[in-house]
Amino acid sequence: MTPMSTNGTPPEEPNVPERPLEEEKAQVEQAPAETGRQRLAAGLWPPRVSRAQLIVALLLFVLGLGLAIQVRSNSESSALRGARQEDLVRILDELDGRTKRLEEEKQQLEAQRRELESSSNQAEEARRQTVEKERQLGILAGTVAAQGPGITLKITDPTGQVQSDQLLDTLQELRAAGAEAIQINGERIVASSYFSDESDGIAIDGKKITQPYEFKVIGKPQDLEPALNIPGGVVQTLEKEQATVAVTRSAKIVVDALRAAKQPDYARSSPG
Repeated sequence: MTPMSTNGTPPEEPNVPERPLEEEKAQVEQAPAETGRQRLAAGLWPPRVSRAQLIVALLLFVLGLGLAIQVRSNSESSALRGARQEDLVRILDELDGRTKRLEEEKQQLEAQRRELESSSNQAEEARRQTVEKERQLGILAGTVAAQGPGITLKITDPTGQVQSDQLLDTLQELRAAGAEAIQINGERIVASSYFSDESDGIAIDGKKITQPYEFKVIGKPQDLEPALNIPGGVVQTLEKEQATVAVTRSAKIVVDALRAAKQPDYARSSPG
């Protein structure tokens, strides 16, 4: 029922202006609309990964890692396939020699451990082993004389073609074959020794040496001599330079050239 006014006529409805259609369209257009990139980001994050997808991703990762390792292994083996037969023989010989020396060192350490464990006077046994170790280190440092089986290597270079780097290669080959003490023309060779080319010859640690170059080497002759005579090794390389090389095995080699013990400037023994 419509209420009546006091004069009996129905009241007029309030005049509410209608908003034009154009204004409503403008407001709709002003509302920010999501771009395609925003919708894509909203669909991807946070990620919705099922268990099956996670397993597949893990398998793909493992497969890719295996392929990478295989490619690297193939590249390393390709480098060996491209090497000369002489180089392969030398590499194999060095590996065999190092394996034998490491096995011998392992056996020595195990024997020392057994002696310490079984000795009734462990303090005396430990002192004896310490003295023996000191003697061995003195031989390596060149501060004490040494003798034992080994070889003598004599290099005669009438044309003067042998350079210091070739003598260094000879030294490295001997060390790789298990040389324990080396003396060249009266000069004791230690870890810090170096070769240099002079205007009229070769010098060791700044001291000139003259021909013939004579190496006195203590070690296992059955390992030292074959290491020098392998195909493409020291002897063949020196002979290409018109040098004459003579290797002689001996049951007793004396290395008596000494080095003065040098006190290090900075290094000190560690308490650990």
